[in-house]
Amino acid sequence: MKKVKLYDTTLRDGTQAEEVSLSAEDKVKIVEKLDDLGIHYIEGGYPGSNPRDREFFKRIKNISLAQSRLVAFGNTRRAGIKAAKDANLRSLLNADTEVITLVSKTWDLHVRDALRVSLKENLEMIYDSVEYLKKEGREVIYDAEHFFDGFKRNKEYALKCLKTAQEAGADCLALCDTNGGAMPDEIKSILREVKKNVKTPLGIHTHNDCEMAVANTIIAVQAGAVQVHGTINGYGERCGNANLCSVIPNLKLKLKIDCITEENMLKLKEVSGFVNELANLNPWSHQPYVGKSAFAHKGGLHVSAVQRNPETYEHTDPEVVGNRRRVLVSDLSGKSNVMFKASEFKIKLNSKDPSVGRVLEDLKELENQGYQFEGAEGSFELLLKRAMGEERKFFDLMGFRVIVEKRGEKKEPYCEATIMLSVDGVAEHTASEGHGPVNALDNALRKALEKFYPQLSQVELLDYKVRILNQDAGTGALTRVLIESGDGKNRWGTVGVSDNIIEASWQALVDSIQYKLMKDEDNAKRSAEEG
Repeated sequence: MKKVKLYDTTLRDGTQAEEVSLSAEDKVKIVEKLDDLGIHYIEGGYPGSNPRDREFFKRIKNISLAQSRLVAFGNTRRAGIKAAKDANLRSLLNADTEVITLVSKTWDLHVRDALRVSLKENLEMIYDSVEYLKKEGREVIYDAEHFFDGFKRNKEYALKCLKTAQEAGADCLALCDTNGGAMPDEIKSILREVKKNVKTPLGIHTHNDCEMAVANTIIAVQAGAVQVHGTINGYGERCGNANLCSVIPNLKLKLKIDCITEENMLKLKEVSGFVNELANLNPWSHQPYVGKSAFAHKGGLHVSAVQRNPETYEHTDPEVVGNRRRVLVSDLSGKSNVMFKASEFKIKLNSKDPSVGRVLEDLKELENQGYQFEGAEGSFELLLKRAMGEERKFFDLMGFRVIVEKRGEKKEPYCEATIMLSVDGVAEHTASEGHGPVNALDNALRKALEKFYPQLSQVELLDYKVRILNQDAGTGALTRVLIESGDGKNRWGTVGVSDNIIEASWQALVDSIQYKLMKDEDNAKRSAEEG
């Protein structure tokens, strides 16, 4: 079986993305996750370029890696100076990594216009730098920047750069599509020609400016590359790099290439989410393999077919990458959707039960009013319980009032919510402040209920989204509010719709509280029955 080594550059190339910024501590945590995933090479950063990367390399020395080898990245020596006296090369050695990646220009245009040195001097810089680091006992990966553009403009010089690195002792030659403009047929033909001219193992490093990074990586492997560079979630400058979350399963599942163990691939979705979290970025729901929607089914006919045989609408088993199958409920839903969700919620429901029809009718009517349950499964489970006549009201609202007061031009508005409700006939009247009207209302609601249901102190509002449904109505537009809540163990979504944003928020907040209390009660009953 052919083997391919995985080279992750999330911590260097990935952080060049416009929205991404990682602290030294973040980078250490990601290294540990990538090591656990089984990545062969992890590029930690550029120790000669900034204090944060220097701090990272200092911290990572205290971390033992089980499966990965850490890589320091930097330029070849400067023009007119000996390699041994170059500050950048010294910083690479001081990073104390087993592996060093050296980048240099292979496109003659860049050598002349960007570096402003002669073509001959650039070759000397490559040779001296690689040779120096090899003599210091390092594994050296030569990063041939702009290689494919350089090859198309001046094939002879681009190949000379590779041969020079090879002669100096480079362990791998990584061919870079730095501008991300190459097409798969070009990658394939160029790589095959390169193989005829050099004996050193080849790597591939692609960018995604033409949405071809993953395709170009795969075809490069088919043409002979044995090392693939990429980033988690495809982070990178401009349009990003090859997305390892797609590259890895494509290699393993589609091409049957040994690049990661089956056990480690189960962690792929988890690692994707972990990196998103530390980068403080919303996950891409529709990301292949690891996205929330990658194995989500909405149409009733699709759901019915998938229940009989998942291969009908899934190209692979979602669980092999740590994902799961999801069935969505909407006005396109059929009985199959409702039955699947009931099973998922551990609700016993017969397909001939009249409540199934009632749920579908309610669902289609509510979606026509602007509700959306695809991201609000908590509200949908409550809707299902209601249709079955099993909903329990844990409290009754007697009234609430929200005050927003501005006390001066430069002062922040003051927000306060007052609420009156009853639980089993016992009235509770309380008030609370907040950073906004919804936050104040949320605080007041939970403050009033925690006396009766102490477990609500665990609940946090994790996300709050507002969508204007009919923009032409101006300030009187219909508003949909989606709330995501969590209690440290589980997360759930709820929804509310109204032409009053406070009312829409209230509906979603109430559903969130009702859902939490309902699940706790159901779990307690189930435990008692099992015990």
